[in-house]
Amino acid sequence: MKVGVILNPVAGGGRLKRDWPRMAAALRRHFGDIELRQTQVGGDAERLALDFAADGFGLVIAAGGDGTASEVADGLLQAADEGCGTAELALIPCGTGIDFARGLGLPHDIDALVAHIAEAKGRKIDAGRISYVDDHGALASRHFINIASLGLSGATDRAVNADRRKGRVSAKALFYWRTVAEFMRYRFQHVRISIDDGEPVEARMALVAVANGRFFGGGMMVAPDAVLDDGQFEVVILRAAGKLGLIRDIRLVYGGQHRNHPAITILRGRKVTVEPMSDDDAALVDIDGESPGRIPAMFEMLPGALTLRY
Repeated sequence: MKVGVILNPVAGGGRLKRDWPRMAAALRRHFGDIELRQTQVGGDAERLALDFAADGFGLVIAAGGDGTASEVADGLLQAADEGCGTAELALIPCGTGIDFARGLGLPHDIDALVAHIAEAKGRKIDAGRISYVDDHGALASRHFINIASLGLSGATDRAVNADRRKGRVSAKALFYWRTVAEFMRYRFQHVRISIDDGEPVEARMALVAVANGRFFGGGMMVAPDAVLDDGQFEVVILRAAGKLGLIRDIRLVYGGQHRNHPAITILRGRKVTVEPMSDDDAALVDIDGESPGRIPAMFEMLPGALTLRY
């Protein structure tokens, strides 16, 4: 089996690249020859994954944070859609956000992690596809594997990714303080949410999370009952409420203890559409830790679309 690695050299403040010699030795012990390709700019991991799949690689390892993993998954899913490859995905997580990997129970030690990947069997998991409006006003779409959301999370993504402390402080601390800072200046927005064939829900909201995985935002268990292979999204709606009280209650989200919070509604479904109620309500979207655009947006479940080794 041909094995390719897509490495983000700046992940974890460059720690992943510094660890590469040890990682490469472990990979070669378990897999023999491997091929390494490094990203340089955003979007590279998607293109490189598509190339690996088209070239007949059976396993593609994403070495980086959530953004790298999501881009690699997007490339592999595009390849499958185009009938030019069915490579499996594995993760070597390191970065500001490793929320998708957090829910998989992977070993932290590099040698143990590589051994785990080598011994693991591929499992079918669900993926999502989001259609949205990009920053240039054009319609765009891409796949996601963890959580796509809108509102406060999109603004927080942009603040975290622009923060010069990124990679030098813990992800949990950085996401928490940027979330609080963005929340204090955030203007609640009115949206209409449609799930499958149900009656639309109108909400003045701070956040809508459409979740395949459980964690986002540097360790927040926003969707505590989400399952990667059940063919359903968990849809978490955080409605407008007193800001100071909601900031105090953010701690509940880290432990997944917010199910019965009066400002939160949790629903389930396979297709979710979110529309702004006015031009001023075009909330920013978050796609696996990146914010490339805004609503209106449609989220579609793709059951069993991706094979993950974990």
